[in-house]
Amino acid sequence: MALTLYGGARSRASMPRWYMEERGIPYTWQLLDMEAGEHRQEGFTAINPFGKVPALVDEDPALPGGRLQLFESGAILLYLAERYGGECQTAAERGLAQQWVLFANATLATALFVPSNREREFPRLMEVLDRKLGEGPLMGTTWSVADCAVNAYLAYLPIFFPQIDLSPFPQVQATIAATQQRPAYQLVMGQR
Repeated sequence: MALTLYGGARSRASMPRWYMEERGIPYTWQLLDMEAGEHRQEGFTAINPFGKVPALVDEDPALPGGRLQLFESGAILLYLAERYGGECQTAAERGLAQQWVLFANATLATALFVPSNREREFPRLMEVLDRKLGEGPLMGTTWSVADCAVNAYLAYLPIFFPQIDLSPFPQVQATIAATQQRPAYQLVMGQR
């Protein structure tokens, strides 16, 4: 059994990489030189034909054909959570995990990185998230794939948008601070 995660500097590969570090899932990190176009070369496009990172290769004789190739950070996170993280063991758990990972990668990411959405949508999302985060981990009592996906985007705020005033959202601020103190997060993000 061998997992290889492909990514580039400052890419969404940081989310599944952070998850694997948190869960102690052994993997090989394959950093691609995006500026040199390694992600568009035949060796990588055989893994992800769209030439985007991240991508995950799971080589295990128990898998059909002995190998699974995945792209899209959300799909990779959900796969890792179910197969290696001990999460998503029931349909309800899978549904909750999917809800939060899709929210993070579609709704939250769009609200952050699309300027017109940042002005309109971001404050409303932060109000709701602030309340939700005050209730504890997103899927129950322990940190999960849902927290990884959502908190990764929240932790981007001070990096990419230091001008945004988060003082109206104390739970968001506390979550960012707690995320930044996690050793696995520091290991992964410190190398960005």
